[in-house]
Amino acid sequence: MGKEVKTNAMRILEQKKIPFRMNLYECDEFIDGVHIAEQLGQEKERSFKSLIAAGKSGAHYVFALPVAEELDLKKAAKAVGEKAVELIPVKELFSLTGYVRGGCTAIGLKKQFPAVFDETAILFDEIIISGGRIGAQILLDPQDLPLVIPCKFEDITM
Repeated sequence: MGKEVKTNAMRILEQKKIPFRMNLYECDEFIDGVHIAEQLGQEKERSFKSLIAAGKSGAHYVFALPVAEELDLKKAAKAVGEKAVELIPVKELFSLTGYVRGGCTAIGLKKQFPAVFDETAILFDEIIISGGRIGAQILLDPQDLPLVIPCKFEDITM
């Protein structure tokens, strides 16, 4: 891996000695995860997008779910013990996380937020998450995620 493609997420995984694979693809701007999965011949159920939400308490959370699914805000709020959560505006994403839309991942945020992965993640030996920038993916065993970030697996999709 060259230095130019290493992201915070990848560095953290290496520091924690978590095995992962990296996949790089050509992409200059945001394209939704469904189209990326189709373009790369990947299973949509195994490819996870990361959404950032704020709770009524003011706390922030990462919700990771399959790219073709939608976040159920009520289930998401319940999963983190909030009365309600709402997605942050895209324009706030970079200043809050250090990541851009299409490159946001639960690992290596400016400030680590608790993460909830949809429970379907644990059905796979390997899932695909953003690598921390557009055009980079990380493929890893979802069972390794709690060794790296505060996270749990719950039903959070519609």
